[in-house]
Amino acid sequence: MRANAFHWFISYNSGSRIAVDSALTQHSFPVTRIDRSRIDIVDFDNLGFEDDFSDHMFRCEFRDGQWIEPQIVPYGAFQIYPGALCLHYGQAVFEGLKAFRGIDGNIRVFRPDMNAERLRNSCERLCIPPVDEELFCSAIDELVGLDEKWIPSKRGESLYVRPLIFATEPNLQVKAADRYLFLIITSPVKEYFSERTGGISLRAEPRYTRAAPGGTGFAKTGGNYAGTLRPGEDSIAQGFDQTLWLDGLEHLYVEEVGQMNIFFRIGDTFVTPPLQGTILPGVTRNSVLTLLKDRGEKCEERRIRIEEIIEAHHNGSLTEVFGAGTAAVITPVGRIAYQDEVIDLDADAPELMSKRLYDGIVDIQTGAVEDVHGWNRVVTSSDGAAASAKVV
Repeated sequence: MRANAFHWFISYNSGSRIAVDSALTQHSFPVTRIDRSRIDIVDFDNLGFEDDFSDHMFRCEFRDGQWIEPQIVPYGAFQIYPGALCLHYGQAVFEGLKAFRGIDGNIRVFRPDMNAERLRNSCERLCIPPVDEELFCSAIDELVGLDEKWIPSKRGESLYVRPLIFATEPNLQVKAADRYLFLIITSPVKEYFSERTGGISLRAEPRYTRAAPGGTGFAKTGGNYAGTLRPGEDSIAQGFDQTLWLDGLEHLYVEEVGQMNIFFRIGDTFVTPPLQGTILPGVTRNSVLTLLKDRGEKCEERRIRIEEIIEAHHNGSLTEVFGAGTAAVITPVGRIAYQDEVIDLDADAPELMSKRLYDGIVDIQTGAVEDVHGWNRVVTSSDGAAASAKVV
């Protein structure tokens, strides 16, 4: 058993006994392996972003005031009471990050420390006991290493990692629960908008509100997404890919897109809305700002009116728009509609910064260039060796 294994049982399993099979002693957590892998039924030549889930999942329970019994088990259904507080009052948070197979065969998880921090902030907002960063990252290490064969080998594809925490206490009071379940599941995926040409199209939403000051807009919680489904369906019905959200007070200032933060290139400056509590503090957003500054580009985090975007388009100073997110990576925007105004952009121009940013991020994630910022966390496979497959 690795040196930190006993630490987990003391810190997170105080007062409980777990029998550990000697065959699993290389793991920090007890592992129950699946009897037969499902990997053969997955079409890795035609991945989506949907329902191909890997063989195992991590789980850990919170009860009696502590996180206990961390373990890796086969992916599958489990029981939950109909009265569970998460089902009634939405006490649930989640995260999204990716693991990559590098050109050198090493497995890399991209910036899990930022996801751990964001998860803690989401937990605090929803009165959920936070998960320690060491537990968060170690659980991902173990799970990804165990299911490393599920990591795709094509450039732009990855193993999506979804941590989630939800209240399991059965109770009809409107209150913070005293029992929770922390799960991590994984899925091989392609990029969210990988088949789009000409960029995606956005419809600026003038009626509905995604988030308001003082609300939960900065937290990654299901309720934020549920409220976007109706206007999202309206956007799709009108021929658009996503909704461009405006502020909740005046519906005048741009905030974010359905699954992405948003960037505008106006003149020689890249502009993105600021983190003021109503938009998600994206990991890719942060990475983009860092890479732009590394290149000496001018960047501004400020409020930007939708009318300013339209005016910049009319006077020719708006030359590029793109989204940035874990699922979408860097996605060019080719069209924006707001009321009677339509902005059309050349999203396939070879000189676009979005293309260079995309390559820059993917190169870091796959080890093709030096990771000067220390963003990657290298993971070993379950047998202690790096995978032999290469990115193609």
